[in-house]
Amino acid sequence: MMKRKWIVLVMLFVVPAMLFTVSCAKKQVSTEPSVDEIAVAEEAARQAELEKQKELERQQQLEEERLAAERAVQLQAEAVEREKMMAMNRFLNESVYFDFDEATLDDMAQELLRQKAMWLQDNPDAGAIIEGHCDERGTNAYNLALGERRAESVKTFLMDLGVSDARMTTISYGEEKPVDMGQYEESWAKNRRAAFVLE
Repeated sequence: MMKRKWIVLVMLFVVPAMLFTVSCAKKQVSTEPSVDEIAVAEEAARQAELEKQKELERQQQLEEERLAAERAVQLQAEAVEREKMMAMNRFLNESVYFDFDEATLDDMAQELLRQKAMWLQDNPDAGAIIEGHCDERGTNAYNLALGERRAESVKTFLMDLGVSDARMTTISYGEEKPVDMGQYEESWAKNRRAAFVLE
């Protein structure tokens, strides 16, 4: 009987202790991600990298567009400046030519002076010296007077086109400053001119 009591007592204490131990045992949780979770994480990382790459490309494109716009503005400004320089060079380097012993302006001279008048109107701060020149034939005194008439003829024409008298000065060099030293008609024709210098 005693043995039975011991068995009952053992059963009373041991069985519940075993049950308690089994019921309190911690479930082992797997910390390893599943295959699906890995795939989702990899896809998210790939998408984030793609978005980052797209943003970098967008920023690079914006920068390239900004630089291209700046370059276009710079090129346009350079073209305008070049055109201004070319117009000024034309104004200074294109002379008005006259027939022998004449101070009247032919059609070609008038057209050239219209262009010069436009340049003067576009450049209101510019003043011009109009130089009258002659070929070597004739006396010095006669050629100085003829050079003055030529310069005054040009000035009057420009004034008629709206250029202020105060912006122009005339001077005659007569035969003193030839551009061609030849002794034939082609050289003399180059020397019968009105030239322009900026004041």
